[in-house]
Amino acid sequence: MPTLPLVDRFGRVATDLRLSVTDVCNLRCTYCLPEVVDRWLPRAEVLTRDELVRLVDIGVGLLGITKVRLTGGEPLTRPDLVEIVAGIRAAQPDVELALTTNGVGLAAKAQALADAGLDRVNVSLDTVDRHTYATITRRDRLDEVLAGIDAAYAAGLTPVKVNAVPTKGLNDEQVVDLVRHCVATGAELRFIEQMPIGAPRDWARENLVTAAETRARIATAYDLRPVPSRGAAPAELWELWRDGAQVGTVGTIASVTEPFCGSCDRTRISADGQLRSCLFSRDETDLRALLRSGASDDEVARAWLGTMAAKPRAHGSDEGGFGLGFVQPERPMNAIGG
Repeated sequence: MPTLPLVDRFGRVATDLRLSVTDVCNLRCTYCLPEVVDRWLPRAEVLTRDELVRLVDIGVGLLGITKVRLTGGEPLTRPDLVEIVAGIRAAQPDVELALTTNGVGLAAKAQALADAGLDRVNVSLDTVDRHTYATITRRDRLDEVLAGIDAAYAAGLTPVKVNAVPTKGLNDEQVVDLVRHCVATGAELRFIEQMPIGAPRDWARENLVTAAETRARIATAYDLRPVPSRGAAPAELWELWRDGAQVGTVGTIASVTEPFCGSCDRTRISADGQLRSCLFSRDETDLRALLRSGASDDEVARAWLGTMAAKPRAHGSDEGGFGLGFVQPERPMNAIGG
């Protein structure tokens, strides 16, 4: 089978694979998970290391994938993560390979991941205030996360990107503090609007901290100048200026109030091998069943092509995104993979 692009009916081409390696997480962020999780995916349902590597090989070799980001849950909870990275790198030496992590445990594994072939990391960090961090995550692990970021720099996993979700009444007034911290450390900070995809299912638009509100807070301490070219990236970038000099950049990802579905280039596979054309899809294609039933690479690729060809126009709903017609998917973010 020749290489065919993952193009949908609106002409978008998916080149960025978000591949979840586990649904398990060692934090309990209030916007993502309940305090007590009754069950995780049974181990037999989670893709094996060889299956993960094979899917990447199919995606890159047959479907034009150029970027792979390993997600979760929390990928670092998977004991064979370094071996997964090494397997992907051996199969596809030129693919851009990144990891999204909460940073807990990263200090111990950063160098091994870099040696295995990982290019860079995105670290979730909503605040640098220890009390607020413990309130949001329900765990007192901030020092470990900061140590993990330092270890990522030392291992060359750069640029280090920091993802933050502002939450009204919790950390929204600490936005500037986090910007200052990232400017000082050189991390590339992205503020992400809270989306209706968490397991608590208590999302309400009136509680949303919008990207515009976040930028207004940042503007109390820095001059913001837009970076003109965005491409398919989800983040709108802004230069940070102070005292006549640029001191860094910051990004806002406004999935709710300033959606960017028209330029989306992402395709997603959950830890149990379910292909989703959109984060908010309510339909899935079972690639794991194909892999385990003896399907050829071409057969898997054709199923992948068919799913992406039918990708909806916006936010898993052709009836208006998060407005009229939107129905929250049953799977929460940790089960889908970010």
